[in-house]
Amino acid sequence: MDYQALDAGREFVARLDTGADWRSEIEALAADAGVDAGFFFGLGAVQDAELYFYDQDEKEYDAIEFDEPLEVAACVGNVSWLDGERFAHTHAVCSREDGSTVAGHLNAGTVFAGEIYLREFDAHLEREHDPTTDLDLWPF
Repeated sequence: MDYQALDAGREFVARLDTGADWRSEIEALAADAGVDAGFFFGLGAVQDAELYFYDQDEKEYDAIEFDEPLEVAACVGNVSWLDGERFAHTHAVCSREDGSTVAGHLNAGTVFAGEIYLREFDAHLEREHDPTTDLDLWPF
């Protein structure tokens, strides 16, 4: 395991705009606040969603689209830099009307209602390609 000690910085709470893209809203919050690295929690609802599942054998993401309203029961992730832009690495557990759940890497979702808590790290973290996993990870 590689790691880096970080000091926590500012904290933010935000309400996401209805009709906007969930992940893009988090990235916009980070950009507007000048957050180069951080961790977030969120909850709310989306009108639709695109979740990714990473196939570890094929080393590629499989997209699963949900064209239905979903409750965002739990959303967690982090903010750092990827390819010169802020990137919100976002995972979510979403529930359907019958209580069943879907989960994964939340690539996109149209916000119905959303609230985010973002905690800044006093650091600049930039993702780098990891040849073992073929993913862009923190380079410690």
